[in-house]
Amino acid sequence: MKKIILIATAIMFASCSSNLEDLNKNTKDPDSVSGESLFTGAQKALVDQIATLEVNENNCKLWSQFLQETTYTDESNYDQVTRTVPENLWSAMYKDVLKDFDEAAKVISETTYVSPEDENTTNKLMITEIMTVYAFAHLVETFGDVPYTEALNIDILTPKYDDAMTVYKDLISRLGTALNGLDTSKGSFITGDNIYDGDVASWKKFGYSLMLRMGLLLADADNAYAKTTVEAAIAGGIITSSDENANMKYLSAAPNTHPVHKEVVLSGRNDFVGGKTLIDILNDLDDPRRPLWFNTVDGNYVGGEIGTPSAYASHSSMSAQVVEATAYGVIMSYSEVEFLLAEAAERGYTTGDTALNHYNNGVTASILEWHGTAADAATYLAQPEVDYLLAKAASTATTPWKEVIGTQRWISLFNRGVEAWVSIRIMDYPEMAEPTEAVSGFPNRYTYPIVEQTINGANYQAASTAIGGDEAETQLFYDKF
Repeated sequence: MKKIILIATAIMFASCSSNLEDLNKNTKDPDSVSGESLFTGAQKALVDQIATLEVNENNCKLWSQFLQETTYTDESNYDQVTRTVPENLWSAMYKDVLKDFDEAAKVISETTYVSPEDENTTNKLMITEIMTVYAFAHLVETFGDVPYTEALNIDILTPKYDDAMTVYKDLISRLGTALNGLDTSKGSFITGDNIYDGDVASWKKFGYSLMLRMGLLLADADNAYAKTTVEAAIAGGIITSSDENANMKYLSAAPNTHPVHKEVVLSGRNDFVGGKTLIDILNDLDDPRRPLWFNTVDGNYVGGEIGTPSAYASHSSMSAQVVEATAYGVIMSYSEVEFLLAEAAERGYTTGDTALNHYNNGVTASILEWHGTAADAATYLAQPEVDYLLAKAASTATTPWKEVIGTQRWISLFNRGVEAWVSIRIMDYPEMAEPTEAVSGFPNRYTYPIVEQTINGANYQAASTAIGGDEAETQLFYDKF
């Protein structure tokens, strides 16, 4: 009898234990995340980081002097320390972008799909690789030497920093391999690609346009390599109209609105106005994009003095179009491509057209992309200060085409601070104003995160020495003049 009772008691406890384990299971959340979902999240995190105006993460629109702060002016004065901006960017790119792209590729590779339409594994992997190249390129262009070969290995807590030029050329090689691997006869992401909706042909054009941009970035550092890369990209097939722009599609409701809408409209704050550097140039050129980008103050466009608190009511604020919830997050545009081609043509590379025509195409495309008109563009281009040949002849710069193309490319990159900041460092035009309380010279790079000095000190020190010092003014591997 005692045996029976003991057996019954054991069975009861086993049953209860099983039931308790079942109760502890979370039945609402998935046990795993699909590679496609990881890709979607990483893609959005990347474009958010590039497009944001959040001063804790991205100061490029201020450093490009498109905008000026109304109250707190640390960032306009090149302060990278108070808000630990480099650390926030570093963390976002490695943790939220690159690691998730890396994991997405692993999961997609290991997934068994139900139907061929859902699969298209190779194209998904190649698109993920293109986005990975873009993200790493941003880090290298921003910091210089960075962790690369050991960066995404979770078993290595103190990764070494790799030589920036070596990394950059390897990224271009990886990009070429990915583009060769794309099969335009097949699909890719059915959902979750918020840039091209899985269209492989469009990804191929974006990839070759990225190769064009990356190759040209090295023109002053390794001209022969740059020429070969640029001409290969053009032969591969680049973006040839604004309909092919690489635009992130944002939604009308939080939390998926454009970052600028969140930071300007949803925040309820009036922290930014147009920068004097940009607005003075727009005024001087009677630029048709002024009313598309800014509001007037008593009928005038007024920019805030760089580095100085600039009252919101007394200066031109951003237009409704700029701060719209569903505004595109742009990472590559036709206007940008045409300005790159104009530069390439001036450097003697084979582009299929003249620098003059590429320049005119770039200016026109920029105006049209902001919903100006072809007539606006024609009138603007007819001005002596904008007309390519007349402006070059009037320039007193050592390299006149750099001043003319550089100025118009910078204008066209309004609201794309990251690309504008790169353009300023390559072309050296237009000249930026010295902020009224600058804590450094013009920033040629983000300084390394302070936390790296603590947790990865030896590798940090080696990298700092290799690039010529961990200073804001240190020129990076591609910025030779």
